[in-house]
Amino acid sequence: MPRNAIYPRALQYLIAIDDYGTYTRAAEVLHVSQPTLSQQIKQLEDSLNSMLVDRSGRNVHLTDAGQLYVRHARRALSEIEAGTRAIHDVHDLSRGSLRLGWTPITDHLTCSLLSKFNSRYPGLSIATLEMSQDDIETAIIEDVIELGIVFSKPITESDHSSELESFMLFEETLFFAFGHSHPRAGQLKQMDVSDCNRESLVLLNRNFALRRHVDAYCTEHKISPRISMETNSLSVIIELIQMGPLATILPSTIIKKSSGLKAIEVVPSLPKHAVSLVWHKGRYKNPACRAFLEMASDWSARLIHEHRMM
Repeated sequence: MPRNAIYPRALQYLIAIDDYGTYTRAAEVLHVSQPTLSQQIKQLEDSLNSMLVDRSGRNVHLTDAGQLYVRHARRALSEIEAGTRAIHDVHDLSRGSLRLGWTPITDHLTCSLLSKFNSRYPGLSIATLEMSQDDIETAIIEDVIELGIVFSKPITESDHSSELESFMLFEETLFFAFGHSHPRAGQLKQMDVSDCNRESLVLLNRNFALRRHVDAYCTEHKISPRISMETNSLSVIIELIQMGPLATILPSTIIKKSSGLKAIEVVPSLPKHAVSLVWHKGRYKNPACRAFLEMASDWSARLIHEHRMM
């Protein structure tokens, strides 16, 4: 064996030792014998001519060299796994996977797109994760997800703007939303911005882009509505509005789709905001990802055309 021959299995063993702190636990998790694991680590140390594991205590610890090496090992294995996914992709899309992140707002706005995609490619597995917009961008950078569907914030304002690309699917207008039991439920005319100070609101928390845009609107127009409740769940917001006298601010499409909610425009109008697809600029896109981007582009064009015809 060449002295510089480093194998992925040995890297996995070293990472497991770093994660679990004992040979016994690492071997159990990896489903190998402890002598096999120990032998692989020793061969790795010999090939590098450096001690990677301190075995002097009850628990094992990585040496300084080991800690340095394991950081590179984790990145290397991530790239190997990405390469394996690329090689085993099935280009006819009868099999494959797509990892998608979206927010509590964009999931409601784009479920029809996912349903259409699933109908066309039933053999593909789609894993969706609901998270804040900032977390979506980080997850794309770290290859946790391949695509994100985000609400509003332009990528040019992002800390990761140099690494991300985006495509606008459509724009949404924001409105105040009330339930049937709210005193304004029968109101036909628009609200003046000063009326907002008399409302008690339930909103998404400040981790979400929609909330940040609501706060910016309130600051711009010098209003201070009472925030009675914050949550990270759109479903909770809708249910609370349907049940009681609270109000909220939501995209018009969500208000229309939710029974028991009434939209009222405020003057000056709340701004329009974009719903966009986001992905990594330079990373390999598997066939499922490319197919989703293509379908999303067609879906977006039809949606925008329909809105213009209304």
